[in-house]
Amino acid sequence: MKAFSQLQVWRIGVIIYDWFDISPLKKYCNFGLDHFNMSWKKMGIWGLVDCLLGNAGPFASGDWILPDLTIQGSIRLNYHLHTFPNTYYFSYATKRTWKVMGVTIYSWMLGVPPLLFFRVWQMSQCCHPPHVSPPYQGYRIEDWQENDGTVNTISMTHPRLPIEHPSCLVEQDSECEPLQPGIWHYKFIEGVFLNAARNMHVLFMKKPRTVPNEVDP
Repeated sequence: MKAFSQLQVWRIGVIIYDWFDISPLKKYCNFGLDHFNMSWKKMGIWGLVDCLLGNAGPFASGDWILPDLTIQGSIRLNYHLHTFPNTYYFSYATKRTWKVMGVTIYSWMLGVPPLLFFRVWQMSQCCHPPHVSPPYQGYRIEDWQENDGTVNTISMTHPRLPIEHPSCLVEQDSECEPLQPGIWHYKFIEGVFLNAARNMHVLFMKKPRTVPNEVDP
């Protein structure tokens, strides 16, 4: 991470936001860092200084989400990933951007946490540097512009890199009844991943060895 960058501003903002620990704001937008005990009630002013300096808190090591959110990091993680033929998969891909006449625009700011609103817009306008080699063959920047302010929408559907796993887009719930094992069913929803994840229950079920196709009367 560069010493002076928008990402540094984001990191500092998140730390200060969690340190103030304002209950109404935390109910509106919670970054899920409560287990680091970053509230001023627990760590005090010197704890805040340690977090800002990178000596404590969620950004104190390389073991945090940002490296995994890069395309290169995802490829490394997915290299040994398997989709099992006897397991059911369903994922929700959140977004706050929409395609209008081929142009990616951000949704109305209502419902988007203030700290994420600018990030939604920024991610929708991103461009790959022309002098840098693309991260993989067939890379298109427009595929990665839809986002929810935290994660690119395309990365939430199913494993795509380095090998794309079997998948099926679900527009109506009735389309995936019954679910097929060994296939990643995914559905797009408008929202922010941080909020959707708190209200979502994910269930992985192993396929029974024998399941009748229909029940005889």
